[in-house]
Amino acid sequence: MTLRLDTSGPVATLTIDRPAKRNAMSYEMWSALPGLMADVAAAPEVRVLVVRGGEHFSAGADISEFSTLRAGASGAARYSEAVHNGERAIARLGKPTIAAVNGFCVGGGCEIALACDLRIASSGARFGITPAKLGIVYNFTSTKQLVDVVGPAWAKQILFSGELIDAATALRIGLVNEVHDDLDARVKELSEVVASRAQVSVRGAKQIVNRVTDGQVEEDEAVRALYDEAVHSAEYAEGVAAFLEKRAPRF
Repeated sequence: MTLRLDTSGPVATLTIDRPAKRNAMSYEMWSALPGLMADVAAAPEVRVLVVRGGEHFSAGADISEFSTLRAGASGAARYSEAVHNGERAIARLGKPTIAAVNGFCVGGGCEIALACDLRIASSGARFGITPAKLGIVYNFTSTKQLVDVVGPAWAKQILFSGELIDAATALRIGLVNEVHDDLDARVKELSEVVASRAQVSVRGAKQIVNRVTDGQVEEDEAVRALYDEAVHSAEYAEGVAAFLEKRAPRF
């Protein structure tokens, strides 16, 4: 297995660990993502997931498999389904996710990063989505993720050209939230901050933001249930008590 899941306190880290191939994602790796995300979802102590690589985040799908596992229309469809299911497993995780991006973040690697809630990049990171170099039409839901983040004009430029963009450009167009020279330190700090907040608030915010980007424009019963869950939670009681007692809350 070339994906590694580790936990330290409330933060789990999924590491793409295939340095000899610049962390290219194999069919086996894509297929493992739903099970790994289920493990994260089922772990009550885990509040935040960080997804990272090493020298490189991921150079994308393993092109060497295209002549075998992805050969022909049926093979391509099966391979694409595994990629889609892996990406959706990350995107649908109920807990907050942070992509820590170093080096190349290309193709399927960028698809994984976009499936995360937040993207923090090193100054040397490079981003690109390259189906136009392979004769592939990019998946609808992943295209929507890109459009939601950077808008339609930049989504078209990224997809039409297949060119790589640098970290400064990625920051300017909203593809990443922040760029830092010390990537590890900032990701550790941010993940710990998110983990320290009221999780009923974090989970509710994630669900509502996702509903907004999916086209919902007014609150409904499901959204009102999130409000109700929060005000009846132990975290709400602790937050109010901490405010009145002028101390930091212990969630």
